[in-house]
This record gives sequence, structure tokens and C-alpha cells, in this order.
Amino acid sequence: MKTFSERVRDEVRKIPRGKTATYAEIAARAGSPSASRAVGSVLRKNFDPEIPCHRVIRSDGSLGRYNRGDAEKERLLREEGAIR
Repeated sequence: MKTFSERVRDEVRKIPRGKTATYAEIAARAGSPSASRAVGSVLRKNFDPEIPCHRVIRSDGSLGRYNRGDAEKERLLREEGAIR
């Protein structure tokens, strides 16, 4: 059985270029709907380029934090066409 962290990373890998998902959506898809903060904890430690954690945003539509810098998260999302 996979750990919560593994399930989170698996779900984030599925977010296509140019799209986003919320921390709450990822938590629900990973089987723990009330664990959106835990999703942030998992992603804060991610440095694997195969896991596009910059595509995970807050439920209110704001971008949230990014372990490589908030400006970098915004740049990547603009480059991918996920935000204007």
C-alpha cells in the first residue's frame, strides 16, 4: 500500500501542462479529503522535476507557496498558459 506522500505525488504527476488543481483536490484524490495542508507539506519537500508541484494552487485561486520561489511558480504557470 502506498503512503499518503506517494499518493500525493502520483496525483500531482497527472496534472497536465496548462492546468492546475487545488491542494484540497489533490488531498481528496489521494484519499484524505481533509488533508490539504498535508499536501502542501509533501510538496514543499519535492524537488523532482517529474512532479509538477507548481501546478497545485489554493482553493481561493491564489497561487500559494513554491519551494523554488513564489515568483518562479507564477512564471512557470504563465509560461504554461495556466494563468494570465
